[in-house]
Amino acid sequence: MRVEYFHFLPKQARQIRISVFMDEQGFTEEFDALDEICTHLVMFDRDIPVATCRIWLAEDGWHVGRLAVIKFYRGRGLGQDMLEHAEIHVRGLGGASISLHAQCRAEAFYRKCGYVPYGEIDYDEGVEHVHMRKFLN
Repeated sequence: MRVEYFHFLPKQARQIRISVFMDEQGFTEEFDALDEICTHLVMFDRDIPVATCRIWLAEDGWHVGRLAVIKFYRGRGLGQDMLEHAEIHVRGLGGASISLHAQCRAEAFYRKCGYVPYGEIDYDEGVEHVHMRKFLN
């Protein structure tokens, strides 16, 4: 597996997000203006795109989002690998923490990866989400 970094939304990341968030989960507002300013990470199994996420710096610090692994590749630790790549990249840019906005059903996964919830639960397209943060060492 290899991870490539893009300063634009590559077609491979777009395809993964359509498959996971739109086709599987029914989200309709998947793409937004943040895609234009993010660094997009795509993991490849040989030449097959299998996972993606995006990172960006906002006024309140670094964020990671749109973490997605295609169905066939789930359960192999690739989501955690993608987070680690994002964290290493942010740490290399001087970031001390990284935040995310997780679907509540994925909270246990992010806790396992060292993220801690904060704030109130809110909704994105009718789905419960929680803000989480990890301090980077």
